[in-house]
Amino acid sequence: MSRITIPSRDQAPEATRAILDNVSKVLGFVPNLHRAMSVSPAVLNGFVGIQGALGKTLDVRTREGIALAVSEVNGCEYCINAHNFILEKFGSADATEVALNRKGTSRDPKRAAAIGFALKVIQSSGKITDEDFAAVRAAGFEEPQVLEIVALSMQFQFTNVINNVVGTPIDFPVADEAYPA
Repeated sequence: MSRITIPSRDQAPEATRAILDNVSKVLGFVPNLHRAMSVSPAVLNGFVGIQGALGKTLDVRTREGIALAVSEVNGCEYCINAHNFILEKFGSADATEVALNRKGTSRDPKRAAAIGFALKVIQSSGKITDEDFAAVRAAGFEEPQVLEIVALSMQFQFTNVINNVVGTPIDFPVADEAYPA
């Protein structure tokens, strides 16, 4: 049960309605996360700003793999289900790949390096080792991409914490629990 009142699109502050409408165009509905964040126009605007910029980095399967790994380690059921849905809809990943992502890896070695690095960033609060940094670079990621992996990790950490604090009701198809990390 949500700890805050999640407004409908029409109950949301006027300053957030255009954003909610854009989200609806992409996903076909306005997720509870976006409606919850709309309570504070500053929070929703900040989130969509970073989400829009980082949505142009890496590739969708890597971004969503990072999202699943970070969400799993943070125990965010809302985000696990949301990113499972997004990965299946936009990333064409099968159930095995989703399960691997939730465990912090991938069948693709370069993607596995990015996801594993993101997990280390979250688990260590960014205090990674020189070896961790060298490994992600050795996998083929240039300095801008390493920073993008870090920023994506923090974007997903942000939504995980919001959802865990708020208790956002899940409004995505429930991920198959046969694939827990």
